[in-house]
Amino acid sequence: MANSVRYRNGEQRIVGIIGDEATVTGFLLAGVGDNRVMPNQRENPGEGQQSKRPPNYYVGTPSTPLSEIEKAFTTMCRQKDIGIIIICQHIANDIRHLLEEHNSVIPGILEIPSKGQKYDAEKDFVLEKITRALGIR
Repeated sequence: MANSVRYRNGEQRIVGIIGDEATVTGFLLAGVGDNRVMPNQRENPGEGQQSKRPPNYYVGTPSTPLSEIEKAFTTMCRQKDIGIIIICQHIANDIRHLLEEHNSVIPGILEIPSKGQKYDAEKDFVLEKITRALGIR
C-alpha cells in the first residue's frame, strides 16, 4: 500500500499524483504509488481475478487527449481513499474548469511545478483562494 496519512477519526488516505513522467516517477519512487493496482488489471481483469481499484497516479504527455486527463482527475476525486491530489501546474491549466468546479475539502488539490515548466503563482487557484480569503488581494 502507498504511504498513507491517518486522520484523527481513524481514516487512512493516500496521495494521488497527476503529472509528467519525471514528476510522477519521482513521487512513485518516494512511495506514493499504490501497489494494490496492477498495470495489466486496470481496465479488464481476467477470469478469476478481482477488479482492482483505479491507480492513484496518472502520467500525462503533450500528446495525451484532454478527455483522458479529465477522466483521470475525476476518477481520483471519486476515490474515497485519496486525501490529496498533487497535479503539475501545466496539466492543471488544461483542466482548470474542473479544478474550479471542485469544491470539496477532500481531496485537496495542490499544484506543483514540473521539471520542464515554471511555476506561475498567478495561475494557482488554491493560492488565489487563500489570498482572497486573507484579504491580501
